[in-house]
Amino acid sequence: MTPISLAHLTVLDLAPPNMIRLAAEVGYDRVGLRLIRVTDTSPGYPLHHDPVALRATRAALDDTGLTVNDIEFVRLTPDLDPHGLLPFLEAGAALGARHVICAPYDPDLSRLSDSLAALHALARPLGLSCVLEFFPWTNVPDLASARAAVERTGADDVGILIDTLHFDRSGSALAELSALPPRRVPFLHLCDAAVHPPYSTEDLLHAGRAERLPPGEGQIDLAAILARLPENLPIALEVPMTRLAAQSGHLHVASRALAAARRCLASSGRV
Repeated sequence: MTPISLAHLTVLDLAPPNMIRLAAEVGYDRVGLRLIRVTDTSPGYPLHHDPVALRATRAALDDTGLTVNDIEFVRLTPDLDPHGLLPFLEAGAALGARHVICAPYDPDLSRLSDSLAALHALARPLGLSCVLEFFPWTNVPDLASARAAVERTGADDVGILIDTLHFDRSGSALAELSALPPRRVPFLHLCDAAVHPPYSTEDLLHAGRAERLPPGEGQIDLAAILARLPENLPIALEVPMTRLAAQSGHLHVASRALAAARRCLASSGRV
């Protein structure tokens, strides 16, 4: 059975223990936790600086039986000190996390790959692996450039995080998915959206951070994407719907996303 994780962005206002308990109530298998905030106006939960919150999060995992798919969100910037992220990595290890999501925010692509390699080398002894997510508004805007960036690290187990929204809006080709070594794709961010190119940067950011659709409720060709990825690939649902959350609550959003994902996976021959 395909493991399904609730990505924190879907219910970002919930602190990790509450988010984990909600995910378990709805029927998710895993969670992704945002320990480092992405913007000045959105929350992050720095468990690596809060031992009490870290213990409460560990207790929620133990109580529910859920596991942690990933921790986020590391910006690979020009001034990044990978060793400064050791407490963050150690907190992830204490929670049993599998992956560390990284994002490309360094204009020097060679230095970006070096930073990614250095962080990955610190993460591996702790049982974590790094994945690089690409975004159309960054200097690693598509799958081809993400593959080049991870291959420059020299590590064959640095992954690429494919988010179906960003894949579609980056203009990346389905043939590029088929050509990826399976080890480069440890999990997938699954969501949907309206398809109406061209997109402004504001459009890209708004969909990416605030308003998406559950799988199968938009126009992205999710079946074609899934058909080119390994069977039983773990899925993470990153489906922020801020208006609906304000109207109906996080439980409704998480439940709707999971039900839609199960229908989408079943229609694609996955269970």
